[in-house]
Amino acid sequence: QALLCGVIVMRPEDPLTFLEEKLREIMEKGIDAVLWYGCIDPSLYPNLKKISETYLNALFGLDGEQLMTEELCAKAWDFYSRNIMKLYFGGWIKYNLLKKNKRKQADQKMALAVVHYNVQILRIIIQKWSMWVQIHKEKMTLAASRLQEIFNKINLNAVLKAWHTEAHSSMKTKAYFESLAKESQKGFFDSNDLTVKHKTSHLPEKALLQIFHYVNLVDLARCAQVSQTWMLLTQNSSLWSDINFSSVKHKVQDKIVVNILQKWRPCVLRLNLRGCYSLHWPSFKSISECKNLQDLNLSECQELNDESMRLISEGCRALLYLNLSYTNITNGTLQLLSRSFPNLQYLSLAHCRKFTDKGLQYLGSGTGCHRLIYLDLSGCIQISVDGFRNIANGCSKIQDLLINEMPTLTDRCIQALVEKCQQIMSVVFLDSPHLSDTTFKALAECKLVKVRIEGNNQITDLSFELMSKCCPYLRHIHIAGCQKITDVGLKMISQLKYIHVLNVADCLRISDEGVQPFVQGSSGAKLRELNLTNCIHVTDASVTEIAQRCHQLTYLNLRHCENVTDAGIEALGNMSSLISIDISGTNISDMGLRALGFRGKIKQLSLSECKNISDTGIQEFCKGTKHLEYCHVSYCPQLTDEAVKALAFHCHKLTSVSIAGCPKMTDTCIQYLATACHYLHFLDVSGCINLTDKALKCLWRGCKQLQILKMLYCRNITKQAVLKYTAKLEKQEYNDADPPSWLGYDRDGNIPSPTNTSQSLNKQILQNEK
Repeated sequence: QALLCGVIVMRPEDPLTFLEEKLREIMEKGIDAVLWYGCIDPSLYPNLKKISETYLNALFGLDGEQLMTEELCAKAWDFYSRNIMKLYFGGWIKYNLLKKNKRKQADQKMALAVVHYNVQILRIIIQKWSMWVQIHKEKMTLAASRLQEIFNKINLNAVLKAWHTEAHSSMKTKAYFESLAKESQKGFFDSNDLTVKHKTSHLPEKALLQIFHYVNLVDLARCAQVSQTWMLLTQNSSLWSDINFSSVKHKVQDKIVVNILQKWRPCVLRLNLRGCYSLHWPSFKSISECKNLQDLNLSECQELNDESMRLISEGCRALLYLNLSYTNITNGTLQLLSRSFPNLQYLSLAHCRKFTDKGLQYLGSGTGCHRLIYLDLSGCIQISVDGFRNIANGCSKIQDLLINEMPTLTDRCIQALVEKCQQIMSVVFLDSPHLSDTTFKALAECKLVKVRIEGNNQITDLSFELMSKCCPYLRHIHIAGCQKITDVGLKMISQLKYIHVLNVADCLRISDEGVQPFVQGSSGAKLRELNLTNCIHVTDASVTEIAQRCHQLTYLNLRHCENVTDAGIEALGNMSSLISIDISGTNISDMGLRALGFRGKIKQLSLSECKNISDTGIQEFCKGTKHLEYCHVSYCPQLTDEAVKALAFHCHKLTSVSIAGCPKMTDTCIQYLATACHYLHFLDVSGCINLTDKALKCLWRGCKQLQILKMLYCRNITKQAVLKYTAKLEKQEYNDADPPSWLGYDRDGNIPSPTNTSQSLNKQILQNEK
């Protein structure tokens, strides 16, 4: 600009001459000596300073030649001031943002502090409120307990007053009869009686009373005639708290029942009249006078009806147990139960067909049977879904449920019951073919401990899966004859920890693949009873695993497990816990039987249809055991008198023996039993064709406690001997027919050849077809 100004002010007169001069000057001085303002007048030179490339000139004062204009300084100052302003303004903005963020954070912390403070205050308030509620509950509980104590004292005083009055009356009656007895027996006892008294007096009275507790009514009356001491002992009230007329049901009459109950009515707590078909109104009237009666069994009393129950209900208000099975009661009796027995806990209505669903509705009316925990409805096929719903409405505390022999029972019945009865712990459904997995799906809401179902083709492994998931405390599983149960189901329940009883009898699909995982599972070491009857796929591998893992097993049933041999049975011989075993129909031989008797603790043994054992095996087994009580060797035609001889002379505690289907047995084996086995109660000699009347005579002399005797197909025993020697038995079965073909031998004891057998079977088939 200065140059232009200079050019404009100092415009040469002759520009060409001016240019020549300047070009000549440049050529002389050189290009470096030429300044940009050299073409103008020195007076017009601008006030410029040379700008150095460094700050050294400024520091040492050598900046005289620096070129700096005012405009540049102004621009520099503007630039500097703007930068300074921008710097400070940016710092001020940051400062304000920082303060704003701090205020925001402070507000957030304050909000959190307020929330925390409110939570703490609320927690303190809730704690104080909870303490107040707890103290209030304790005060209420204490007040309720005090009121209950007062009520119990008042009730107890009333009961004691009534009992005292009744006992005082009973004592007067007892004293009167004792005085009569003493007067009648004065001078009766001679020296022989004194000798008897002396012989029996060495036993303490408590021991004699304990012995008399196991004596039935007839024998107790006979004991009273032995001596005066025994007569007085039989009058002890403790002997008459539990009266069982069922043991003499064929002899008991109204007069006997009335006399005994009138004499001991304050003491009677339990009364059993099961099967006493000849009782009538006087007996039931006497029962009503037993005010303290708690347990009453009237099962199979044919004369019992609603009117009889009305008499009983008038006096027996304290009943806890009542059995009315196989009687003719109707809805009227059920209505009485709801009004007269508020404390009833156990009720059996099995096979009572004359009440209806409406009668069950009475159980929940009035005071009702709300405390009922046990109910037996077996055989009551007239009950429908509505009936079960009525039971659920009135008896919601049921724990034990028995519904056997009821083909009309369906899943809907159980569903209606479980809707409100969710405290059920035990269910028994024997012979109920229409139940399915749906039943167990409904029962999954209950905490089941015991399950028994039998003869059902609808139950599958799904039920076992439900049990394993929903019933962790299951202890007893009885699923017999359920053909759809497989090894998968056993594997599912192997996780349960408390199973003590497992019965899968007649479940044909069960094999080693299910038994072994179950035994190896959580319940293997706790298992006490195991039933594998007819599980034909089970082999020695499972039996060996059972012997190694089931250390508490007491009962084992391997009946008709055809693949079990001596190898498995020998492993069982090392089990110290095993008491009862059934190996009928297996391939066991004398070697396995010898090993089984090694421990000597077997009490029950069943060897029926074991074709490979002989007298030697029985002898070796008996040498090792002294505690055998139950022995069945039925349908072993190879056994002889020597086997029974070993049983009789080594096992004196035998109570039940079966040698049915053993044609080689003679009167000699019965002599052995009669000589040594004085505790024998049950004997089956059916098919023993060589027995004669002499055998019955020996039994009559030696086995005084024999109660049941079976003598089918014994053609050499006469009917006269049966009538003479078995008249006092509780039960006897007899015929003199020839042995049937299924026994495997003819009337002379000869075993026919397979050819003859097939021919005879063909003839029989042809006759059936004709």
